[in-house]
Amino acid sequence: MFDPDSSCDSPMLRRVASAIAESPLVGDRVGQVEEIRALEELVCAAQARQLRLSAELDADSVEGRGVAEEVALARRESPHRGRQHVSLARIASELPHTMEAFRRGLVTEWRATVIARETGCLSREDRLAVDRAIAEDAHAFSELSDRAVVGEVRKLAARLDPQGVAERRRRAEGDRCVTIRPAPDTMVYLTALLPVAEGVAAYAALRADADRARREGGSRSRGQVMADMLVARLTGCPTADDGRPAVRTAIGLVMTDRALLSGARDPASIVDYGPIPANLARELVLRSIDSGTTAWLRRLYVHPRTGELVAMDSRQRRFPRALAAFLRHRDQWCRTPWCNAPIRHSDHVVAVADGGATTGEAGQGLCEACNYAKQAPGWSHEPRPGPDAHEVDVTTPTGHRYRSVAPPLLAPRHPAYQQVDDGRWVLVA
Repeated sequence: MFDPDSSCDSPMLRRVASAIAESPLVGDRVGQVEEIRALEELVCAAQARQLRLSAELDADSVEGRGVAEEVALARRESPHRGRQHVSLARIASELPHTMEAFRRGLVTEWRATVIARETGCLSREDRLAVDRAIAEDAHAFSELSDRAVVGEVRKLAARLDPQGVAERRRRAEGDRCVTIRPAPDTMVYLTALLPVAEGVAAYAALRADADRARREGGSRSRGQVMADMLVARLTGCPTADDGRPAVRTAIGLVMTDRALLSGARDPASIVDYGPIPANLARELVLRSIDSGTTAWLRRLYVHPRTGELVAMDSRQRRFPRALAAFLRHRDQWCRTPWCNAPIRHSDHVVAVADGGATTGEAGQGLCEACNYAKQAPGWSHEPRPGPDAHEVDVTTPTGHRYRSVAPPLLAPRHPAYQQVDDGRWVLVA
């Protein structure tokens, strides 16, 4: 029997995980629901232990640099999520009742994160008071929804420190930004974080103009018209006969000549999004041509077997810009495993001061945060030369190693896929 007062170790936890994965399922519906709840509590308790371990790792580190990135790699998440985990670990002592409920598996890590976020403007004493009021009764706390918890915390915070809440609101306005992330079916979420008055005003203006356009006729819904107007106004692109904006193909569309000129089914790719179907890529090019805008073509050279980008025609630009564009096209996203953030820096895998070269093989695309993190003591990146995809070995201060592999630009990753004469990719048995 497991002793709760004993120390866990990785082999024991892996045996537990294996036993859970290989055990037969219970046959009755009541038992199935009860096991789902028990497993949810186990997940929460495991995440709470991860948080405690993160706090210990942070306390033992030099200046706390690189800890969030190492936690992220261990949890197979992005560095952004790693920073959230470490931030929560650092203030765990100021939320003792919340963390006790979390440790017992009664609430999720997201619940603890929400309370930490909503009390961020309070002093330690006020944060302890809110924690006691919200989470002292652990079972009652676990029965509340996240929305109800947020509402209660905000009401308490406004009473305890109204000036701090107002100052937090003013600081939040400095975080306004626009972000993009992929959505299903070759769509994207373009998100603007704005002060409430400006956000509501922008939405109201688009809605009013869309209502006027719909009164003039057409088959587009209000949401479609608002989306089309937003793109047209931001990009300055002309609109086609159907009212949709003709986006210039300078967005960074990559496709084979077969797909562009011969109707092949080779997948295409858009920078900062990823793969798209060939027919959509051709539609973007044709829409640009029909509207009279310019479509720039640049030759890319892809490895015939791995699908990795190996070279790029750079005669139109100076070498440094062309090399940066090459890295961005080849790597597509930040090369840190599980990061997926947009590339912001063209990085030397090995620093120039240590003998690193300014070449495609010796370079990689990183987001800003990951490029700074790799400068912390104990981190190292080493290129792995070879005939296949561009690879980099990442070693963390604790000695753990991870491999970063450049994704194939157009070909599927699955080694059992092969391309046939008509351009289709088929699964070979």
